[in-house]
Amino acid sequence: MAVVMTLVQMKLAILRHAVKGPQGSTMSSAGVLGVLIAGGTVYLAFLDGDWLPAAYAVWMLGWIIGPVFSGGGDESLRPEFFSAIGLRPYRLAAGLLTAAFIGVAPVVSLLALAGLVVAGTREGVVGVVVAVPAMVLQLAVFVLLSRVAVALLGVALGSRVGAIGAGVINGVILAILGQGWVFAVALGQGGQIPEFVRYLPSGWGLLAVEGNLLALVAMAVLIVLLLGAWAALLTRRTGADRPSTRGRRPMRAATARQAVIAKELRTWTRDLVRTHQMAFALTYGVCFAAAPLALGIPDMLPLAGPIFIAMAASLSANTYGTDGTAHWLTLLTPGASDVRGRQLAWLAAVGPVAVLLTVAFTLVTGGPWPLVLSATPALLGGGAGLVLLVSVYGLVPGIDPRNRGGNPLRTSEDEGSLTGMAYLMLLLVACSAAPAVTVAAMFGWWGVPVGVATGVLCYWGFGLLAERRLTARGAELLQVMRTGRRPGSITGKSSFAMPKMSKPREFIVMVCITLGAIPLIPQGVVAMTMLSDGQLGHTWFLATHMPPALRWPTAIVMVLLGLGMYTTGFLLWRQAKKQAAGARAEAREEPQEAAP
Repeated sequence: MAVVMTLVQMKLAILRHAVKGPQGSTMSSAGVLGVLIAGGTVYLAFLDGDWLPAAYAVWMLGWIIGPVFSGGGDESLRPEFFSAIGLRPYRLAAGLLTAAFIGVAPVVSLLALAGLVVAGTREGVVGVVVAVPAMVLQLAVFVLLSRVAVALLGVALGSRVGAIGAGVINGVILAILGQGWVFAVALGQGGQIPEFVRYLPSGWGLLAVEGNLLALVAMAVLIVLLLGAWAALLTRRTGADRPSTRGRRPMRAATARQAVIAKELRTWTRDLVRTHQMAFALTYGVCFAAAPLALGIPDMLPLAGPIFIAMAASLSANTYGTDGTAHWLTLLTPGASDVRGRQLAWLAAVGPVAVLLTVAFTLVTGGPWPLVLSATPALLGGGAGLVLLVSVYGLVPGIDPRNRGGNPLRTSEDEGSLTGMAYLMLLLVACSAAPAVTVAAMFGWWGVPVGVATGVLCYWGFGLLAERRLTARGAELLQVMRTGRRPGSITGKSSFAMPKMSKPREFIVMVCITLGAIPLIPQGVVAMTMLSDGQLGHTWFLATHMPPALRWPTAIVMVLLGLGMYTTGFLLWRQAKKQAAGARAEAREEPQEAAP
């Protein structure tokens, strides 16, 4: 009990400092958004049907996969911190589990689980009484499933097969969530929520409220089993040995650039984190484009390649930060063309797969060839240039690969900045293809040379800017990677961290970033492909229902709306960033003026 109370007090102290620090605004915005979603979940409890168990299934899925895409979730209390104390794994797991209930996500989830109380009112006083322990047990199931999933993924990333398998599973799940509108439309067309959803672990609380008290017992047993599994995985994590690197084939290169290319290509195939990211990007692109097939709509299949390129670029945007202090090798190698070598290696890793996907799926659907052949070279060139440019200008200090510890998902101490960098990269890569796609939509095959020219210019121009920046500021970047702090920086935060801004502006930024893809992709790009093929009257695509004179203008307006939302979010973020930098500069000047 003493161990549990100590860990709880530590988590409370960390949370108090986080609320007062630079993370406070992000936490408050996430909390407001979470409360709104929780309120919508509780509202479903007043409706007939299986909407509430389906919603809880989504919450459970969010708990499982959410930490996977945020560096392993909340790890303010890491198991490695307590490995030298000699605690038994079960006691450590119980203490960490209790501390995990303290935070924004558990509170918001508990509010969403209040729908069990609403459902219990239909069963009378007994249902309301049972709903209270059911809420607590259901939340414990969510938290433990999250912890065990992250621990299992960490074990999977210890082998190449496991890393690929984990990437495939995560890509499928996230693509399904990203294309949720497909399944919403399918249900709206007469489909029903499958009966088995009610019997998933996420629905056991509702079964208990409805009178099946064995569900409470089942949740308690599941919690004990998950706790035991987590304790065993914690033991493996804190005592795991590092894989041997013996037996590697020696690397031979005649020039410095060839050495960079060979090193990068080997990193793409041997670094299990990169392997996981590549498998995820590939699976996400294919599944995201194939999801509309559930409605009999194949038109989005040709976008699998472009989506894969964008996701691969966003995941590899912090390439220098991920490599850590290995950058000193480049600084000590005269004449090494590190940027160009990395660009060629990135194209070699991403390009062939992207081209194969694009051509194969476009052959299946029979077009639209001008759009895909215009977008693909532009995206490849834009990705190859922007990956290096964003990395050297907005580097997020990463954890050296040799020091990643038991959670390989966490590649940086500032995971929030990595998320901001990924969103920005998606926007920038999409913008690099916008001129070619616009020309192809209006003038057909003329978009192909525009796409090739745009890709070449982005590759050469952005690479040149990155190379100059690396030459001029290479030593400073190495210092950032070593210490995690920037010269003259007070907080040490990356350029992509969420700056302090008013609550309405922060809410607008979050809405623009998270919802901008809806008008841009399905209502814009996908609608354009349908119109080009003469497919009209599809359920969810507004442009296909418009009169002939308004179809293309509607689709173009949707694309502009999506780009406008992303641009608005970026401009508000940038304005707040400049104001924060000005405030810090004034704070540094005041003591100097007062000194005489």
